[in-house]
Amino acid sequence: MVQQPSSAEFLALQQALEQAQRTVETLRGELRMTQAERDLLKERLNQFKRQLFAAKSEASSQQQRDMFFNEAESLGAHAEPAREEVEAEDVIEVAHYQRKKKPGRRPLDAALPREVIRHELPEDQRVCPHDGAELREIGVEASEQLDIIPQQVRVIRHERVKYACPCCDGALRLAPKPAQIIPKGLLSEGAVAWVVTAKYLDGLPLYRQSVLLGRFGGTDLSRSTLSATVVRVGQAVQPVINLMRDHLLDAPVVHGDETELQVLKEAGRKAQTKSYMWVQMSEGSCADGTGPPIRLFAYAPGRSTALAQPLYAGLRGGGALMTDGYEPYNAIAQTHGLVHLGCWAHARRYFNDALQALPKDRRGPDQLSARFIDLIGQLYRVEAQAKERGLGVQERHQLRQRDSVPVLTEIKALLVSHLHGVLPASLLGKALHYLSAQWSKLTRYVEDGRYPIDNNPCENAIRPFVVGRRYVQSVIMRSCRQPALLYAVSCRWRVRIIKVPAGTSTVRPSDGTACAGFPEGRWRLALAPSWRDQLRRSRGSLPGSRVRAITQ
Repeated sequence: MVQQPSSAEFLALQQALEQAQRTVETLRGELRMTQAERDLLKERLNQFKRQLFAAKSEASSQQQRDMFFNEAESLGAHAEPAREEVEAEDVIEVAHYQRKKKPGRRPLDAALPREVIRHELPEDQRVCPHDGAELREIGVEASEQLDIIPQQVRVIRHERVKYACPCCDGALRLAPKPAQIIPKGLLSEGAVAWVVTAKYLDGLPLYRQSVLLGRFGGTDLSRSTLSATVVRVGQAVQPVINLMRDHLLDAPVVHGDETELQVLKEAGRKAQTKSYMWVQMSEGSCADGTGPPIRLFAYAPGRSTALAQPLYAGLRGGGALMTDGYEPYNAIAQTHGLVHLGCWAHARRYFNDALQALPKDRRGPDQLSARFIDLIGQLYRVEAQAKERGLGVQERHQLRQRDSVPVLTEIKALLVSHLHGVLPASLLGKALHYLSAQWSKLTRYVEDGRYPIDNNPCENAIRPFVVGRRYVQSVIMRSCRQPALLYAVSCRWRVRIIKVPAGTSTVRPSDGTACAGFPEGRWRLALAPSWRDQLRRSRGSLPGSRVRAITQ
């Protein structure tokens, strides 16, 4: 017969059982924490591996390929070489009916110069084989091909004619020489434009340009000579930058962003300290938004609110500011009374990172991050429809209210239902909390047809600078401001510089001082709607806008 435990023993066993249960619960909690930390670390590891080895593109299509070595093979496998452009009528006459001309490739640019080459029959072949009569010309069949003239280096010899009176010695005169960007400079305006464009737009270092110039025409120009030329040009274009800034500050919508820059020798700072290049841009400058696009860059040793405020000083109140979720932009928008817009591309990027961090077999459409990406894609499809139809401001606003607002409502409901059910430190949790924090800014674009959906144009404006940043570091802080100025005149199709008769207004720096290369009555900046055609016809002018730096 089993002996029953005493009350003291039963109480002790009961206490031991409760202690064991508490221990189990504690261990289970620690296990859950350990598993969560493990999952976070695995997610972070997958993210780092993707940053190092995977494609940087956020496109979900599997057709992306390496376009460095095998670009021609990849794109040309199912394509045909471009054929000659043959002039034809829009309507082709066929027996008993008319057939419209099939759409082909676009014609070559009409602004390009044409060289006509006539192909004629020899004299002995201009005879009719039937009756022997001489053949007469009745027309031509024209076709066009695009030709490229290789780079050529030439020397322009300026000869200033001297004049003197044959009767006395008191009337000696010398013909004046046209004003130059760099007085007594070795390079012409065309050569200076080539050097600046190649360095800041095409990412070609000066030492490579020196080698290219030597190969083109045997000219021996050292890297230091080209460097000095670039610095002088950077100082000379300051009046152009000031006027571009005036037009940008009046724009109804201004984009803003910043990117890292390393400066090796700056007083009081280590070489490893991060500096920043700030970019400001507008797709339509001037107060009515009909002016040409402008991109301005400015160097700053940091990215604090105190450093950002002077860059946006003078913004027109009542406009809109499109940025990412960086905190200093909130203070800028509040200070100037701007409508602060959020970037849907940034919001999508967080969800894309969360989806790509998962194993490949788990990246299905049922994942929460994939569902958000699909809904955001619907917003972009509405924007694509508006662009394809060429809708105006009012029509775009109506389309957004009809098609985009319901999608935003669905995104909001999905966000609220999952915001507090995901670990905040995970990539998906960060994406949800970013979307929640930026929601009011992200939804404002549907209130006005002029507002953009994202900040992609500003990020695209940074790309030429980022390409050049890969292989060069600024040595001193002063060398950072010259690139910021010259990016403003390195992008084609933005502004043009034209000569005007003496006596007209000239461009001056904001402090009222004169500037080398822009003497009184010789040059001015023209921001006209016809800037594209005018710039194509001009020769020797500085090409377009890209950047700006504050004069300090």
